[in-house]
Amino acid sequence: MAGCSVRRTRSGTPLLSPATRLRRGRVALLAGAALLTGVISGCGIASGDPGIAVPTFAAEESTVAGADGGPPPIALPTDCARLMDPEQAGALFGQVLGSVSVQSVRGVAEPAVNRTERTACTYRAGGQAFDGPGNRGPVLYQLNIGRYGDAASATRQWQLNTNAERSDATASRDITVGTVPGVLIERADQTTLALVYGVDTLTFVLPVAAPGQNRPAAETLPDLAQRIIPALTPTQPPTAEPPPPATPSATPPAGGPAPQANRAPAGDVPGTT
Repeated sequence: MAGCSVRRTRSGTPLLSPATRLRRGRVALLAGAALLTGVISGCGIASGDPGIAVPTFAAEESTVAGADGGPPPIALPTDCARLMDPEQAGALFGQVLGSVSVQSVRGVAEPAVNRTERTACTYRAGGQAFDGPGNRGPVLYQLNIGRYGDAASATRQWQLNTNAERSDATASRDITVGTVPGVLIERADQTTLALVYGVDTLTFVLPVAAPGQNRPAAETLPDLAQRIIPALTPTQPPTAEPPPPATPSATPPAGGPAPQANRAPAGDVPGTT
């Protein structure tokens, strides 16, 4: 063949020139890399990874920036992905890479209880975006955050709501996440963790049937809270840190369950925030 020099060995096998061997080596290397990438992307994450580093609670170590790269605004984030990226949620629940989406819903103020903002987050498996009809895949977990005009209002509403939630729960107990007080409330179909932090109340809801949930809810929910709270710290007013609140009573006050002025309406994200 013109322009191509090929020699043969004694056995008749062509002896390739150095340049040809180099080209074939590069092709084989690229093919191997492509195969490895395909295997990784196809398999994703086989099981949850609770060993992912948990951020600290210190405000100076929280680096959630505003949209322009400056300090975060003193307001709840409008995008739940700023609180926890869907990929991190997917890793914690052992979901395939790129298969988790998050829906952010802004609530309304409730002057009667001094609530100024509300944000609801729903993390789902299934890999469908929330554009158009939205993702209707199974829920991994839900989060409601209520922001109040002051820490006293947040604490008061948290106490009212947790007392009411305990009234029909299978079991409940007081816990702390770091130094943040909370109540863990168990039901047959889901477990709820209600926290009060500064001017915010946080309600995490973990369905029993959440995909990839291979840990007890009493481990998963505090783990989620420890990852969310540092992202909220720099968005609170500088003087929002409250004194330790009184422990809510295990039974509702006489006269029936406490009123829930900000109870989520039917069809909204469940929770006690």
